[in-house]
Amino acid sequence: MSEQFASLQDQVAPDGICFGCGSKNHHGLQIKSHWDADKKHVIARIQPRDEFTGWPGLVYGGYLAMLIDCHSNWTVMANHYRHEERQPGSLPKIDCVTANLNINYKRPTPMGVELSLRARVEGEVGRKTRVICEIWAGNTLTVTADSIFVRVDTAMLKDKAHGSITQEG
Repeated sequence: MSEQFASLQDQVAPDGICFGCGSKNHHGLQIKSHWDADKKHVIARIQPRDEFTGWPGLVYGGYLAMLIDCHSNWTVMANHYRHEERQPGSLPKIDCVTANLNINYKRPTPMGVELSLRARVEGEVGRKTRVICEIWAGNTLTVTADSIFVRVDTAMLKDKAHGSITQEG
């Protein structure tokens, strides 16, 4: 799928409010992820806004981590839909959360350059799934990540976070 089609976020969660990728969060980043033409990678492009400057002329590392987190999660969810031979957004909805986020800042990421995110699943698509993600500033690889995402029931997760379910061991 190319970027001329609806993003994964708009297909699966058109009312999403996540700061990183929620289409309805008008103060957020509104990351838009799409299948690459190679049908192996999920890609996104974003131009960092000035408020995400770290050192003068450089993108803030926490912003880059947020991009990786959201985009990698969408990569996992897209792969789950594909693995189940379902269209993104079909019911029951698939949700995943971050279990582990390992980031390697390889080079400084310059402000004023469109960033390209490129992610793929490494290994099997399962309850826990590994994702490799890269951030490119033009032709320069600036950040890599090797992370794990877990498929979850978000209603149970919300209840547990608010103390409705007792913590185990």
